[in-house]
Amino acid sequence: MSERPNVVVVLTDQQRWDTTGAHGNPLGLTPEFDRLAREGTHVDQALTPQPVCGPARSSLQTGRYPTSLGTFRNGIPLPKDVPTLARGFADAGYATGYIGKWHLASADPVPRDERGGYEHWLGSNTLEFTSDAHRTVMYDADERPVRLVGYRSDAVVDAAIRFLADHHDHPFLLFVSLLEPHHQNATDSYPAPDGYRERYAGRWVPPDLATHGGPAHRHLGGYLGQIKRVDEGFGRLRDALASLDLTESTVVAWTADHGNHFRTRNEEYKRSAHDVSIRVPLALTGPGFTGGGVIRHPVGTVDLVPTLLDAAGLPVPEGVHGRSFLPLVGGGVDPGRPESVFVQVSESEVGRAVRTSRWKYAVTAPGADGWTTPSSAHYVESALYDLDNDPYELDNLVGLTSHREIADTLRGELLAWLARVGEEEPAIEAAPEREPGQRRIDPEVRAFDLAGAPFGHHVARPRTLPGT
Repeated sequence: MSERPNVVVVLTDQQRWDTTGAHGNPLGLTPEFDRLAREGTHVDQALTPQPVCGPARSSLQTGRYPTSLGTFRNGIPLPKDVPTLARGFADAGYATGYIGKWHLASADPVPRDERGGYEHWLGSNTLEFTSDAHRTVMYDADERPVRLVGYRSDAVVDAAIRFLADHHDHPFLLFVSLLEPHHQNATDSYPAPDGYRERYAGRWVPPDLATHGGPAHRHLGGYLGQIKRVDEGFGRLRDALASLDLTESTVVAWTADHGNHFRTRNEEYKRSAHDVSIRVPLALTGPGFTGGGVIRHPVGTVDLVPTLLDAAGLPVPEGVHGRSFLPLVGGGVDPGRPESVFVQVSESEVGRAVRTSRWKYAVTAPGADGWTTPSSAHYVESALYDLDNDPYELDNLVGLTSHREIADTLRGELLAWLARVGEEEPAIEAAPEREPGQRRIDPEVRAFDLAGAPFGHHVARPRTLPGT
């Protein structure tokens, strides 16, 4: 057995942080993730750098913010010559494998030179379009279609287990990218295995969805059932590592690309700076992480690339924006780490945000097209949330005179981040002033008819609150 650790990364798609028991979910959905968090290192406040599939994944492969790569929205391939996680490990002699959804290429099958440097390949650029729940088609390294048998997340895990069996005698990096719990685009549904949707339908509704309505009442059972099945598959993957005597020598990480607000904050399932879009599960175990406890400091998943390279004793490429959080493991400190995490938003808006352990501050560019415009020279304050007292961001404090000083401090934090990632300094316009007691209802938040009509056919009902 090599002294260099193996690395396995499991990525879910569109998984909210509050679906895990480690974050207080009451349904027992994720005993395997919870065991990972309990025995290893749990990053309590993990934030994606971009709540859109492609941009988030570009950061997870490079440790850089999407605007610096040009991948600020979906449909833009990852640059072919950029240093990546796979290339860093391959340069050190690791076998590198990728299985599952990619979403960083120009086409399916993914051309060899658009795979981010992964050698062994079984993937699909947009798995939501080349598969459904029980018919999974991906492409091998020679761009040939491969039909996998079983429920989709099980089929991907089975392929990952085969990779472990074939490469257990050599150091390896394996990236396993699941589609679940993402919706099936063609049907706007969350197809869980038989019996799993029924097990969880109607049992738990998080406060943001209980307040704002939307189509979540139709989807939560399937969404949660998908997560339960993924967790069971993750347990099988760890069983395979144990059977190959790889448990003690393998770093295992579980995270997600972004969350899911079920079309309550805009007309999509994500693409906003709210925690339900950007906060994700993140836990690791193995060399450097076992027994590491809980990291309370906010951490961006843009930090995962330098952290994994650091854990393997490998160099971090120049130009990486992320910062290894290995110094925070086991209660350690990292004096140079910023107090906040930075977030970019595209497609639905051109937005920027910073999040500290207590506060969220967000700005948007008025009139900007988020599909064609990566950044702006002019933003307007759009949100300020006190996460200690309002963790589901139901009461927007932006513009309140009582919170002007806090907003100004966070504005400075945001400007520092923009400079750090290479964006030009913009003008940031203050939100219109409000006095304490004046409530703000964000225009994108609507109370929807819960009669079961598809989204887009709901009739918005105005909410009347004191002070509005």
